[in-house]
Amino acid sequence: MATPLPVSRLFASLQPGDVTNMAVEELENKSGIVVGQKGGREVQVTGTAELSAAPDRARVCILVSSSKGAAAEAKSSVLRRLEYIVQTLRQRGVTDENITITKEIERKTNAYQMDAEVCVVFEDFEKLQNICNMLIEKLDNSVCISSPQFYHSPENMEKLRRQVCLNAVSNARRKAQDVCRLVGQTLGKVIVIREEEMKEFEDQAECASSTIQHKIKSTTISTTSKVSAIFEIKGKERNKKSC
Repeated sequence: MATPLPVSRLFASLQPGDVTNMAVEELENKSGIVVGQKGGREVQVTGTAELSAAPDRARVCILVSSSKGAAAEAKSSVLRRLEYIVQTLRQRGVTDENITITKEIERKTNAYQMDAEVCVVFEDFEKLQNICNMLIEKLDNSVCISSPQFYHSPENMEKLRRQVCLNAVSNARRKAQDVCRLVGQTLGKVIVIREEEMKEFEDQAECASSTIQHKIKSTTISTTSKVSAIFEIKGKERNKKSC
């Protein structure tokens, strides 16, 4: 499991405009206090967020083989089963762009070996289970079906990274608002937002189970984001006008 993130620190500066340079320097060197340029009024916060995303793709490879004395017989045996597999996939909504077929025939000592492999990418994991179970029941040991390999599409990862950063920014803004309310001030517009770090990690829990649910869990990715943000604090004159 992920190590808990450190509690975000809150920084606020409500220094008067005539603060001396010496006082400013002392405050800037003091942990927990940030002074705006020329005695500016601002609040600085750090915000963090964590999100997890399960894999959204799975790849399964189906191997069909036949060894016969004649090349035509080996080829015919494989192609019959290959046609059935592809037809089954299409009937259950798997598109051709998610089906890759490779074929190979070679001469052995006293026979011809024909191999065909169908690699299928699934977005629906329930459909994956149903199709694989049916093919095993219908074709028995004449085919070999690999264990599903779960992974994340680039779109899924980009969505996760973008959302966790937005959540961290939202958390930072809420904390800045809390600080301003605590000291009787009103939060103004943002001055600077900077993402300090982003980390990604998979669930590394050891488990002897090889079920699909465990495979999904073990390839689930968690992402953490830490941002720092500086907001202005509205002046009293501006507050009166806005009332």
